Amino acid sequence: MKAETVDTLLVSDIHLGSEISRAGDALDLLHSVDFRRLILLGDIFSDLDFGRLTSEHWKFLGAIRKLSNPKRRKQVIWVEGNHDQGLSNVMSHLVGVPVYKQFVWEYAGKRHMAIHGHQFDRFVVNNQLLSRVGEWFYYYMQKLDRKEKRFVRYLDRLNTRWLRLSDKVAHGALGYAKQGKAERVFCGHTHVSLNVERDGVEYFNTGSWIDTKCTYITVCEKGVRLHEYESKRVDDRHPGQEREPVATGTFDIPHPAGLPAYAAYESIPC
Repeated sequence: MKAETVDTLLVSDIHLGSEISRAGDALDLLHSVDFRRLILLGDIFSDLDFGRLTSEHWKFLGAIRKLSNPKRRKQVIWVEGNHDQGLSNVMSHLVGVPVYKQFVWEYAGKRHMAIHGHQFDRFVVNNQLLSRVGEWFYYYMQKLDRKEKRFVRYLDRLNTRWLRLSDKVAHGALGYAKQGKAERVFCGHTHVSLNVERDGVEYFNTGSWIDTKCTYITVCEKGVRLHEYESKRVDDRHPGQEREPVATGTFDIPHPAGLPAYAAYESIPC
C-alpha cells in the first residue's frame, strides 16, 4: 500500500553501471511512493559505458520511461550530474525525459532549486582529467573488492571527508540559492545526506544509492523530509555510517562552474 501522495520525490547518485549501485532498491522506491513529480538529481549513471549496465539497471531505466508517459500525469525531470555529462541527448531520447543543468519550480509559496552540486566542487571543476582517472581506478577497485564491497564504500566516504565535500557543496549551494531568491535548494554529488539552514535558505542533500544507507527526499504540504530507505532485500550489507554535520567555517566558493551569472533565477535545460 502506497503512502500519501507527495508533490516531489528527489533521488540522486544511483550510479547505474557501478558494481555498488543499488538500482533494485531505487526501483522499489519508485513503486512504493506516490508522487506528482520525480527529480533525478544527477549521477544517475556512473559513466558512459552502457555495457556495464546490468538487467536490474535496465529495469530502472525502463521504469523511468514508463513514468514519463503523459498518460501517467507525472512530471519527470533529469538534472545533469558530472558523471552524466555527455548523456543529455541520449537520455532525452532513451527514457523520454527533459534534462536540465538545474531545475527551478514553485510550490507552497516557495521557490525550490535542484542542482547536482558538482558546480560547487572546485576539485572536480579544475581537475577533470584527474577526476576521470580516479573514477577509472575506483571502478576497477569495485571489481577486486569482495561481495559486500566494504572497502570501496569506505574509499567513497573517505574521499568525501578528505575533500570536505559536504560543507563545501552546502556552502556554495546556500549562497547560490540566496542569489536566486530560492528558499530551498537540493543537491546530490557528496553521497552524504544533509539538511542545514542559513540566512532563511534551507539546503538538502539527497545522499546516494551506492552505500549501505540509501536516502531520498520528499516535498509535500507538510514540508521537506529526508528519508532513509529500508531495503526489503536480504544481503550481506554491514551497518551504514552516520552522516556528518556540515562544518561551520567559510569557504571561498566561486560562481558555479558552467552557469551564467543570471542562472540562479531559472531552470536551464541542457
